[in-house]
Amino acid sequence: MAHIDCDAFYASVEKRDNPELRDKPVIIGGGQRGVVSTACYLARLYGVRSAMPMFKALQACPKAIVVKPTMKKYKEAGLKVRSMMQELTPLVEPLSIDEAFLDLSGTRRLHGHCPAITLAKLIKKIETEVGITASVGLSYNKSMAKIASDLDKPRGFSVLGKSNTQDFLKEQPVRLIWGVGKSLERSLHRDGLRQIKDLLPYSEEELMKKYGIMGKRLYHFIRGEDGRSVNPTSPTKSISNETTFNQDISDFKKLSDILWSLSESVSASLKKKKYAARTINLKLKTGDFKQISRSRKPFSPTQLAEEIYQITLPLLKEQCNGQRFRLIGVGGSDLVSDELADPDDFLDPQKEKRKKIESALDAVRNKLGQESIIKGRSYKGPVKKKE
Repeated sequence: MAHIDCDAFYASVEKRDNPELRDKPVIIGGGQRGVVSTACYLARLYGVRSAMPMFKALQACPKAIVVKPTMKKYKEAGLKVRSMMQELTPLVEPLSIDEAFLDLSGTRRLHGHCPAITLAKLIKKIETEVGITASVGLSYNKSMAKIASDLDKPRGFSVLGKSNTQDFLKEQPVRLIWGVGKSLERSLHRDGLRQIKDLLPYSEEELMKKYGIMGKRLYHFIRGEDGRSVNPTSPTKSISNETTFNQDISDFKKLSDILWSLSESVSASLKKKKYAARTINLKLKTGDFKQISRSRKPFSPTQLAEEIYQITLPLLKEQCNGQRFRLIGVGGSDLVSDELADPDDFLDPQKEKRKKIESALDAVRNKLGQESIIKGRSYKGPVKKKE
């Protein structure tokens, strides 16, 4: 089992395309009010990290060069890398645009090499043909391969064997466990659990009682146990969109206008990918970076912009009590096939009419472009001509 992760992917693509950036600290993100999408390893030496507010990143690394992300370019590079992976094995499970699991079982005869050499040749090919670097973790299951790929970045190649797993793991910090983010790490530290060996005396039941379903994962992962196989058709878990404002906003009308735009965006993505959402999510971040998340389940799975908007609008209104927000996001999760989307509702006789209106709007946009027709609440008035 292998895990391949491109090194500082967005930043690496930008440095590839602009040699003047090669030896400089580079941050990919959205200006002073945004957050860091990723940072090159030179910028990370100054303490810059993904999801860090941009102003804090620039305080840590004042000489950093900030580049706005170009997703089309990153997607193109990511798909090239994925295609190279799929030439080695059909068992490729993408985790994101720049990382994936590969199951190389039974490929020795096909490629004429053991998996380690096959992967080394792949990484060299990625560097030569795509112009970026990647790190590899090779082990006997997913969680250990993921840990291995993080051990020696960038351009790392680490192998973790089953026989030495326990000795290796017990001395590692709890944050090394796949799935332990900052919040869970803080909880574990509060409970006096800083190294993996501190967790080993606890039973599965004790960990689940204290940390919920994550406790079950903790119990098995700290022992190097992971029975999951590589799934090339692993389903999308959620679809969302969010925006960070140039200035904090407290006005409900302004926020609701942005909410509608985000609802349309999420709806378009659901329709394009043939999903419907059984849960609709609202995300807000206050001016002091406190995150607020709210969710509601619609009557039935939905992919309609109007339904998404009407579900999230009262959730937004509940939070508009004078506090100012720097970010708003909308998402759909718990996804199912679009065949289950928006059935007739006898308790809502107008739903069929709303479906037909939205379907007609989609048909026009598909033919003439996204901006060719809008609903009334999107209208901002006539554009004034310059004299």
